[in-house]
Amino acid sequence: MSDVVNKLWGFCHTLRHDGVDYGDYIEQLTYLLFLKMADEREVHISNAYHWQSLKTLSGGDLMDHYTDTLRVLAREPGLLGEIFAQSQNRFSNLVSPKRLINLIDEDEWTATDVDVKGAAFEGLLEKPPAKARRGRTILHPAPADTSIVKMMQPDPRGKSDFRISDPACGTGGFLVSAYEWLLDETKGALPREEVKRIRESTYFGQELVARPRRLALMNMYLHGVTPIIRLGDTIYNTPDSTRFDVILTNPPFGTKGANQAPERDDFTVDTSNKQLNFVQHIMSVLKPAAAPPWCFPTTCCLKIKLKYLKS
Repeated sequence: MSDVVNKLWGFCHTLRHDGVDYGDYIEQLTYLLFLKMADEREVHISNAYHWQSLKTLSGGDLMDHYTDTLRVLAREPGLLGEIFAQSQNRFSNLVSPKRLINLIDEDEWTATDVDVKGAAFEGLLEKPPAKARRGRTILHPAPADTSIVKMMQPDPRGKSDFRISDPACGTGGFLVSAYEWLLDETKGALPREEVKRIRESTYFGQELVARPRRLALMNMYLHGVTPIIRLGDTIYNTPDSTRFDVILTNPPFGTKGANQAPERDDFTVDTSNKQLNFVQHIMSVLKPAAAPPWCFPTTCCLKIKLKYLKS
């Protein structure tokens, strides 16, 4: 993956001279990677606006068609429309889209076990100067997702209202791993009578930053899953009545949130401490009978849990 990231980053320097900044470049890259991977997996995209339709064009025709692609897909119903909501063509040089499309088309992105978009996103975010990375989403290694999911075994089979959540989902690593674990357990053959429920009513998340959320939606869409992933602040937005059987998360722990305590009636402790507030949120949205099936990928979080439960 480091070779892939370096390859993609090399082209970023060219785009910077065209007036495309780091964030816009990564965003345009994810749109195109998604369309390429959808083509590889034979996931349906309107024939007029799929990957192959982009490959055949160049220059002004490609620029116009790419703009139309983003606009049309943003109007699609359901998850596809959510993925492309408010998407815009940020390219200004007629040559740039063609060069990036050719670069992406050289590889078969779904042939690797790596979460390509998530891993590329993480690697590219590490590249800009420190001032350009300020405020970025911190992601964690994919093996942590896989190991924790194997330990938790979030199995929705035979449970009509079973729900899995990640309240700080980033690019959706835990949700994807949870679904892939289920496919491994069932050898890819989900119970026929439960397929629709599992794919459309099981996986939930929330993410503060729009770009990682878009990647999470893309990841799940390519797996044939329709998650519910909200955009917003998990701590300061009061959740709805939905409760979960399992929570898998790696929240952005720091000592402070917005330097003020959330106004939430479901919190026991009135504090601005982000660590404790994430723990309080998780305890609040778990189903009572399910507590405590929640898991973090760091040992320091276990200490926080124990300290909170003892108090």
